[in-house]
Amino acid sequence: MIVLQRLMYIYLSILNLLTVWVMMAQLQQGGPDEKEKTTALKDLLSRIDLDELMKKDEPPLEFPDTLEGFEYIFNEKGQLRHIKTGEPFVFNYREDLHRWNQKRYEALGEIITKYVYELLQTECHLKKVTLPVDATESEPKSFIFMSEDALTNPDKLLVLIHGNGVVRAGQWARRLIINEDLDSGTQIPYIKRAIEEGYGVIVLNPNENYIEVEKTKAQVQLSSDSSDEPAEKRERKDKIQKETKKRRDFYEKYRNPQKEKETMQMYIRMIQREAEVKNKVTAVALTDSVHNVWHQEVGKSIREWMRENCCNWVSSSEPLDTSVESMLPDCPRVSAGTERHELTSWKSFPSIFKFFSEAVEAKNSAVKPTPTRRSNRIKYEEL
Repeated sequence: MIVLQRLMYIYLSILNLLTVWVMMAQLQQGGPDEKEKTTALKDLLSRIDLDELMKKDEPPLEFPDTLEGFEYIFNEKGQLRHIKTGEPFVFNYREDLHRWNQKRYEALGEIITKYVYELLQTECHLKKVTLPVDATESEPKSFIFMSEDALTNPDKLLVLIHGNGVVRAGQWARRLIINEDLDSGTQIPYIKRAIEEGYGVIVLNPNENYIEVEKTKAQVQLSSDSSDEPAEKRERKDKIQKETKKRRDFYEKYRNPQKEKETMQMYIRMIQREAEVKNKVTAVALTDSVHNVWHQEVGKSIREWMRENCCNWVSSSEPLDTSVESMLPDCPRVSAGTERHELTSWKSFPSIFKFFSEAVEAKNSAVKPTPTRRSNRIKYEEL
């Protein structure tokens, strides 16, 4: 009964907020009188204590920092299972608190990230290397993982890059690691296969490109000051920034109501070396990549290089390696043999290594291969 009352309270509160938002949207389209009403509604919204609304009856966001603390462990098949029951991970641990469950899931994800880091070193025998290599003691740093021969292997080097989001070095998809197994969700099978075939290996960590630190009072004040600008321009800018911050804070309070500290991101130094990459990279395998050559700064030379050296295994109901047509002038696309985006790297695993072998062989013989999967591609030059 208590749970039902809590749910009803939250439901009615959200319903009221939605009603106000709808009214505001309708009033925005009217004349001066409606704009005055809109201003009044905005003032009403500003008085709603969202902190208290979202924190109401929510347990503290405090979770274990080890797998054992969560009472889970990876079994001999690489599957995450409960220590006592042997059951898979349960997301809805508290059925009446979806946001709390999400935070619990994220906390487990952070532990799994560290667990995969350990596997890269203990099971795959990679070493952790700090970046930038010439970083000062005080500047932000990241890291990657490398095999011992990564920079000395005279024949071939495999560089693994995960997708965007919460995943880190060594992972393809956190969801797969938690709900399926380590083989489908991590890059470990790729690393082991590559080492067996004589590759040096580098595992990149592109999502770890900044650190988050708490702002000091001086930094908070400084971020709102722009004393060098004309007063009128500064006022307009301050007004826009305040509105933007208000919307951002509104969302942040909903997403993480117990967060009280203001933070800032300090980015880690990065370098672009287009010419070197094009000269040294023999083949690139993409798995359901979301890149778009029209929306990104990609010149003609890069598009031509991609058409000759890249292949994208996309989510599709077609059998593995079936050609998939696209209007984008970037690179050939073939089916990954699955319609699930997060599984494309795992399902296309054997085909990708075959693609690499063909590319290396062609380079060594100075003859470009013509794989079947490329033969039916669209002639982009004619578009």
